[in-house]
Amino acid sequence: MRYSDGYWPNMLALLYVLFAFVIGIAGMSQSLPAANILGVLLLAHGMVIAAYMIHECAHNTVFSNNRNNARLGNVLLWFTGAAYGKYEDIRSKHFRHHVDRADVVAFDYRTRLASYPRLCKIIKALEWVYIPAIEIIMHALVLILPFHQAQRKHLRKHVISVLAIRVLIFALLFAWSPRVVLLYPIAYLLFLTVMRFMDTHQHTYEVFETLDQERGEEARRFNAEYEQRNTFSNLVSVRYPWLNLLTLNFGYHNAHHARPTTPWYRLPALHRELYGSGDEQILPFGNLLRAFHRYRTRRILNADEGDIGMAADKGIRFVGVDGVSFLTAH
Repeated sequence: MRYSDGYWPNMLALLYVLFAFVIGIAGMSQSLPAANILGVLLLAHGMVIAAYMIHECAHNTVFSNNRNNARLGNVLLWFTGAAYGKYEDIRSKHFRHHVDRADVVAFDYRTRLASYPRLCKIIKALEWVYIPAIEIIMHALVLILPFHQAQRKHLRKHVISVLAIRVLIFALLFAWSPRVVLLYPIAYLLFLTVMRFMDTHQHTYEVFETLDQERGEEARRFNAEYEQRNTFSNLVSVRYPWLNLLTLNFGYHNAHHARPTTPWYRLPALHRELYGSGDEQILPFGNLLRAFHRYRTRRILNADEGDIGMAADKGIRFVGVDGVSFLTAH
């Protein structure tokens, strides 16, 4: 382990992921509706924790050896359904987010979607009923772009191989229990919704479509003060800090950006050290839930421009940005 106090926190998190998948799938296979509901919720949460452990691996906070972090990260990508993208590409994109203090992407769907009003209406209808259509599209693009962009054609064999293996896995699951395969999409959509909710309200960064290019102007425009001013901590609970374990302390986002190599289990203490109890960058969970609901269709084409003052009203009017998940390497 990279840190001497990291063995048990990381081990427990990884064991929980295994537990959530095994027990969740077992519950989904039962004929009792209650067992199905609990199984779906448990599987979805297992994917959430797996995703945030990938984030830990990307920052090399689990193992002292970077190759071991990469190995674990690659394994966990299979648990989240994100193995179509390569871990190295996911890590590289996320590092651009930290170093450039911007949301750097290879494909900004907003500029294309605005040109297709009918498709936009369909997506708005889906988002209105809380189906995370934009996130589905962004994850689907990981499979599609290698066959449409010359600079990504080297990923074609990887995408085909992962797709074939996942089809085989789901075929075997269907042979064992068709109910599991039918319920899996619900768990996956819940997982995407949780991840999107956390990502949407953590920054007011500008979006730059320069991931596949040489670092340009955006790499030098913003400093650490800008980073903290446009980063927000969306804690599940301030009063009961243990509830933030539901997202592996990912809500302590200002502390994370201040010291990115701090492991997840030390973030509450780091937050107290840096900001005390009165940090203005904390946005109340209830306010963000209401904003997430209120702006769920307006958010589709929204792109923040930085320094728009979301801390002033504690996130009540925080529209946010879609399509910035660290699990999509484009």
